[in-house]
Amino acid sequence: MENYFDIIVIGAGFGGPVAAKICADAGLDVLLVERAERPGEKVISGLTIPFYGFLFGPDFIRDGNPPIERPADGIINYIILNIDKEEITIDDSLKVPKPFSPIIAFGYNAYCQPFCEWETNLAVKSGVKFLNSTTVIDVIKENGRISGIITDKGEKFHCKLIIDAEGSQGLLAVKAGVRKKYPPEMISLADTYDYTMSKKLLDKIFGYSVRFCWGWDEQKVAPPLGYGNGLMVWPYRESIHFIQDQCLVLEDNKVPNLRKLFQIYHKNITSKLPFWKNYVTPHANLRAKMFQGFEIFVGLDEELRAMPNYADGMILIGDAAGLESTELCDGVPSAWFSAEIAAKVAIAAIKKKDSSKSFLKRYDAQIRSHPIIQWSISGRNRHDLRYAQKSHDQKQLEAFVHEGWGLGALTHFTSPLIKQISEIISNDPSIVKKWIKMYFRYFQNYLYNDYGLFISETRLQKIRKNRNIRHEIFFVIFLAFLDFMVKSSIWFLKRIKRILPSSDFLNPFVKKILPSIEPIYSKLMALLEPILDKVSKKLIRFTQYAHPHLFT
Repeated sequence: MENYFDIIVIGAGFGGPVAAKICADAGLDVLLVERAERPGEKVISGLTIPFYGFLFGPDFIRDGNPPIERPADGIINYIILNIDKEEITIDDSLKVPKPFSPIIAFGYNAYCQPFCEWETNLAVKSGVKFLNSTTVIDVIKENGRISGIITDKGEKFHCKLIIDAEGSQGLLAVKAGVRKKYPPEMISLADTYDYTMSKKLLDKIFGYSVRFCWGWDEQKVAPPLGYGNGLMVWPYRESIHFIQDQCLVLEDNKVPNLRKLFQIYHKNITSKLPFWKNYVTPHANLRAKMFQGFEIFVGLDEELRAMPNYADGMILIGDAAGLESTELCDGVPSAWFSAEIAAKVAIAAIKKKDSSKSFLKRYDAQIRSHPIIQWSISGRNRHDLRYAQKSHDQKQLEAFVHEGWGLGALTHFTSPLIKQISEIISNDPSIVKKWIKMYFRYFQNYLYNDYGLFISETRLQKIRKNRNIRHEIFFVIFLAFLDFMVKSSIWFLKRIKRILPSSDFLNPFVKKILPSIEPIYSKLMALLEPILDKVSKKLIRFTQYAHPHLFT
């Protein structure tokens, strides 16, 4: 049958193409349906995709050349106490230290549209049939089982299994009876401004850091504390994003006039915040503006969190499954993780000829046991900022910011990170070498703004002229030694995992020792800054002029 597929994936965002490609690579007949003409074309926004998405996500992304805009070495938090008097405290503790920065990045700033299109193109190359400009309006049910889709053109496509990646605004999972509609107090509306600005100025003003702004509600510089994402400034290659957002409904079911409030917040920040007023406003040009909604606190709602992400013939991934990060408001890593898990379960289901709810339950079990996914949807620091506002306690506000977007994040992120790293290395010791190559390859691609499968001649000419063969040999030897050490320690690592029933003790341990270590660490980094900066520059130069094959 022409309109019959093994798998139908709905949505060509960050997660859908990943699931589609993995299924196609396994030999399945896959249809990827997207409502826009081009993947992500209705979205001008971008984001910082955290490092763990790339390290623990699909191998074709980790080992590929995705279109990143700028590496991010960390977050600078501006806590605005009085904007008129310029009373501002800064927490910049969550930064990758030099000499590792900026090559070893905290994350990568990227625009959504080119990244989603890059993923989709790779899926198509793997054999996925891509159907664009098509909206799925309903599912087909046969004997209580979901067995296909109906489009806005009246077309019907049948399949053995649907992977729903339509995002937080999609209602197909609601229509199919899999999930409830997200309540408005858990949906955030983002007001996004996209400015162009010269790379030279962006490098000088922002470097590689993302900037978050927090402030008392009465200052009218950012959306109400704890009722949204706040205010973020992302630098890209030759552009900059100003993004503010807040929940559609506040406390006591109050519905704010967001259009009016966003205008006030935007004016106050751009005309009063020193770094924006003095360095950005004179040089930036507005290119585009948009509103965009996304779920933010779905993971904190016990009822929604307990709902299954599967039904007979259907799996939900990413935002459609409520997997948006509550702290970073970034659903990309979870979209990639859930897409990969869903694809593998779907492949097994097709092989077993069983796409029943009882079989697909294993997908839900893996999502609920994934340490990074569960950590990302359960963080409460952003939500609990509202309590600092109520008490108007500056120390409490600074503590929440430090715990969420400062070095204090280690007190709740260390356990899931170590769990995931130890599990992956135990299964594939060679992955450490791949991780290091990824960082260097990504940074070299960024330096040349060159992300194709074929390296440009201009890039190769510069490399031939400036490369240092001795340094390249040293890099190869270092990787070989590291690979040997990791593989030699696998026996020990596996036994440690058996001895320790859980690594959950790490979070309370870090919480106990961090207050003592952090001041010493900060002073040491400041003292060594001149030396570390020189080493960092040497590493950048090595990366810039090393042969690309060294990092593949």
